[in-house]
Amino acid sequence: MEESTEPERKEIPEKNEGDKSVEDQAGRDDASAQSSDQSTSTENKSDVSEPRGNRLKLFNKVMEKSLQKVIADSSFHRFAKTFHPFYKQKPQLTEVIHKQFVSELERSIQDDITQIMDEGNLQCKLEELDRLEEAAKESTEPAWRPSGVPEQDLCSFVMPYYLQQREYLRRELKKLQKENAALAQKVRAGRERIAQSEQLIASGVEEWRASASTLDALASLSPMQNFDTL
Repeated sequence: MEESTEPERKEIPEKNEGDKSVEDQAGRDDASAQSSDQSTSTENKSDVSEPRGNRLKLFNKVMEKSLQKVIADSSFHRFAKTFHPFYKQKPQLTEVIHKQFVSELERSIQDDITQIMDEGNLQCKLEELDRLEEAAKESTEPAWRPSGVPEQDLCSFVMPYYLQQREYLRRELKKLQKENAALAQKVRAGRERIAQSEQLIASGVEEWRASASTLDALASLSPMQNFDTL
């Protein structure tokens, strides 16, 4: 008898309809994710080519697109494919868990972005960059370039700061001189009031003494005193 030279055929287990539907949907999700990635990259290139008028808006737009990409990558069918045994047993519960997972993931990412912006004070810094860019556009003076001599470069960089500090100290000195002059005027006015008060007190004492002497003289001429002496 002649031996058969044909290789043995192994039977491939057929997949049920649930597995096929999940894998097909996952494949479609991957294709849609790739297309969305391509569109996102195209939009990002267009954003880069456009002039950056507002860095804060650009930052928020990039963060929003990144969040959308993460949420798109966390689709239900991909989640069900990862946890397929559990999905086969409890599909509705798997869907509920996936919705909760996506909600918590989105909230956590948004909280992290907000925390990063608050800790780094990104809003003020990005707005400051926008203002500096606009100021640089309006400036007609040539930009500073190093001359190649460190001493001159350092002097040209430090000297404006020292001149600014000197003007500041001069203004503060004038301010202190005015305050000292005002205080001296108040002191002189206070001394004058004290001198006037002393004069009033002295005149009052003199008047009191004169009144006392007058009363003493009148008391010496009193008829009751003469009656007592009899």
